Amino acid sequence: MKSFRAALSIFILALATVAGAAVPMSKAPQPGYFRFMVGDFEVTAISDGTVDLPMDQLMNAPKEKVDAAAKKAFLPMPVEASVNGYLINTGTKLVLVDTGAGNLFGPTLGKFVANLKAAGYQPEQVDEIYITHMHADHVGGLASDGKLNFPNAVVRADKRDADYWLSKENLEKADKDHKGFFQGAQAMLGPYVAAGKFKAFDGDTDLVPGVKAHSSYGHTAGHTTYIVESKGQKLELWGDLMHFAAMQFADPSVTIKFDSDTKSAEAQRKKAYADAAKNGYWVGAAHLPFPGVGHLVASGNGYTFIPINYTTK
Repeated sequence: MKSFRAALSIFILALATVAGAAVPMSKAPQPGYFRFMVGDFEVTAISDGTVDLPMDQLMNAPKEKVDAAAKKAFLPMPVEASVNGYLINTGTKLVLVDTGAGNLFGPTLGKFVANLKAAGYQPEQVDEIYITHMHADHVGGLASDGKLNFPNAVVRADKRDADYWLSKENLEKADKDHKGFFQGAQAMLGPYVAAGKFKAFDGDTDLVPGVKAHSSYGHTAGHTTYIVESKGQKLELWGDLMHFAAMQFADPSVTIKFDSDTKSAEAQRKKAYADAAKNGYWVGAAHLPFPGVGHLVASGNGYTFIPINYTTK
């Protein structure tokens, strides 16, 4: 019996030693897609990655106010901001809204196509791509080395954005700090224009059944949100109507230096917030923490964002 107990003690000690052994950290990236339903439509949020943004320098508000908002949300500065796109499968069409930054923004982004594939789709299957606006972190995934990443897709955007960002004249007139915005847009959209696969629209437009464009000019000249509706359910994809959740939900009047027309951008945000809170539909935004989808609830003079509940259905 004594020998049995001694052997058992040695066995337990050996197990403890194995369990306590050092295990290398995975350091693998987080999953890059999240799927949910809007009526009969399957919507997949797709991550392009994250990027550090110095919100204390970018927001049009006193630095101490921005820092206080970040601290309240337990966020360090710079803030790690998500870059999100959305894939809508209507059953007959596969539609993308925005494509991430590609290789235009550095090594922490550019994961969009890989995450699209991880979600079970291939770039060749995409029928339509709708661009909220032509900043680099929304169009950068369209092409690589001049070749179409989505060879069978038609790309669509508001003509006001196309006329502005795709203009060679505007590129030449732009100051040094802004030339890159034009160069990025032209490098990404150019191959689609050359292939006859870019088609601009003018303002509010029905695109495919269940998906339509809604003008929200301000952040850029042709900034557009996209409305997805099926079986009485609704999702509005906001693009860059807002950037910094920790501040702009509580105070929708705060704008960002990226806005081309701050007054219009502020007005569009306030209008979108009020409508979403009143009517209770889903909203999604490019720079909300991934997957960037949820509901808005009025709270005092501002709003509270309620993120989507995790689902495996």
